[in-house]
Amino acid sequence: MDFDLTEEERMWQKIVHDFVSAEVKPRAHEISESGEFNWDAVHKMAPVGLLGMMIPEEYGGSEVGTVAMSVAIEELGWACGSTALAIAAHTELGCAPLANYGTDAQKKKFLEPIANGEGKLAALALTEAGAGSDLKGGVRTKAEKEGDEWVINGSKMWITNPSVASYVITLVRTEPGTGSDSMSMIIVPTDSPGLTIHPPEKKMGLHASQTNALSYDDVRVPLDHLLGEEGRGFQQALETLDAGRISIGSLSVGLAQAAFEEGLAYAKQREAFGKPIAAKQAIQWMLADAATEIEAARLMMRQAAWLHDVGRPFKHQAAMGKLFATEMAERVARNAIQIHGGYGYSREYPVERIYCDARLMTIGEGTSEIQRMVIARHLLEG
Repeated sequence: MDFDLTEEERMWQKIVHDFVSAEVKPRAHEISESGEFNWDAVHKMAPVGLLGMMIPEEYGGSEVGTVAMSVAIEELGWACGSTALAIAAHTELGCAPLANYGTDAQKKKFLEPIANGEGKLAALALTEAGAGSDLKGGVRTKAEKEGDEWVINGSKMWITNPSVASYVITLVRTEPGTGSDSMSMIIVPTDSPGLTIHPPEKKMGLHASQTNALSYDDVRVPLDHLLGEEGRGFQQALETLDAGRISIGSLSVGLAQAAFEEGLAYAKQREAFGKPIAAKQAIQWMLADAATEIEAARLMMRQAAWLHDVGRPFKHQAAMGKLFATEMAERVARNAIQIHGGYGYSREYPVERIYCDARLMTIGEGTSEIQRMVIARHLLEG
């Protein structure tokens, strides 16, 4: 049993770490305050391979595999939660479905420009006002055939990346009813007439990751923009979310690692009652718990990623990893604030931003409650 990364994966980790240390982490506070998307760093990611991690090499991607993707997203999370979420959503939600279900023509048209750094990012639109956890029964956005086009009407909300994306893969009803075979995925270019990308949501954290509502008003796209088979959209969405949980769990490990490092450094230099607070048992226990939980979560995410890479069942491992890692990140960030005392509550210190960024992770791509349902179902049916 080998728990080490391969030599190639270690080299990749160093490349990504060095890149985010130079291009992403230094601007994390600035863009969180301004809400500006970090295009400067993103434009430099294509040569590194960060924009094409799930894109096959024949379409210009780096196709690094799930373990290496997990490593990269963790490093991005350590550097900046906002940038990490944008790239995680781009990779696992926007690119992976096209790589998995798209035609050769679709991949050439939509994935090649992204992988080469010539286009914008990618996005996936599932959630609606009445369709968050309940996609099967709640999706109301519909697409109807008219001649050689799909005509799409409806709305989506809480969508990551649409304002910085070339296209949005959209889950729609293509047949009446609420059955799982009534939904399909359609690729919608973001410059399509009738598609409105509303102003960014005002959020607790992740301010530099663009989250928008979408309106589709007679949006017309060619019939060949259907992704995969008609009526398979619901299954495609679930399979995409299963894999996407690996990236969100890995991102959470990165956020927790950053919070832990800030807490450890502060505990060593802050003095109280004549000694560094690191000498206090209460602080030591917080740090020990954080280090232990981070390592456990990292191993869980690596296992889920490895299972995905070798083609073995990974769904419940991904759910367990996502559940543990996201809740762990919130605990670690909370205790890092506690170690900082009043300073931790100030936006001038990174731990406040990290905590606010981590809070979303237990909600997005399947809430903690949904993860527990997935895990329990596996236990009861297994």
